[in-house]
Amino acid sequence: MYSIGQIAKKSGISVDTIRYYEKEGLLEKPQRKDSGYRQYNDDVIERLSFIYQAKSLGFTLTQINELLSLEVKKGTTSKDIKNIAQSKLKDIEEKIKMLKKMQKILKELVTQCSGKGPVEQCPILNAIKNK
Repeated sequence: MYSIGQIAKKSGISVDTIRYYEKEGLLEKPQRKDSGYRQYNDDVIERLSFIYQAKSLGFTLTQINELLSLEVKKGTTSKDIKNIAQSKLKDIEEKIKMLKKMQKILKELVTQCSGKGPVEQCPILNAIKNK
């Protein structure tokens, strides 16, 4: 059994974040000593690693909670997990399209701006004001 500080050190996740994950239901409420201190087992480190990896792929905490619940839900198939991942992939692809559009517009504006002259004549500010 480990304290919350030991779990934080082993997982690389802050104590506050671990408490937040507990509050949000991503981690089960830990056992407590008579003194009230939380006590964790090795499974928590694995679960924290899963949460960290899922977050790095862009999943929200709500989606991560759904993935975790599907893992233990009877009747769940790989297709259920795949559907969630496909939905996330679609979201990411849409964000990439939006970012590319933003990049193109900003590149054009930066090219138009000489960086000289009064602010009132800045094509970047003028474009933002007129959008």
